[in-house]
Amino acid sequence: MDSSQLLKGVLDLAVLAVLNERDGYGYDVVRRLREAGLEEVGDASVYGTLRRLFKAGALTSYVVASDEGPHRKYYGLNEVGRGMYATSAKTWASFAATMASLLKEGPR
Repeated sequence: MDSSQLLKGVLDLAVLAVLNERDGYGYDVVRRLREAGLEEVGDASVYGTLRRLFKAGALTSYVVASDEGPHRKYYGLNEVGRGMYATSAKTWASFAATMASLLKEGPR
């Protein structure tokens, strides 16, 4: 099974979950997703998701000076984003439970 298609379908939820833990800048979000086990996630996909979620009104952003180079744009969940996260997490949990049940049944 092509995991890149699965990742594309859940990337919004994965980004929201990471930002639900704490705010982060673009590459920080990428790093945290990879550390969580989504090694195949692409930088451009995450940056695009952050921009899209921000434009949709789900994220706040602010700039923080960095000692290691240019300023960093941090993203965090706002009320809309927390609602989106909660709804998407419930949907995912239900879907995952259904799939687990189907896979447990196995071949007949």
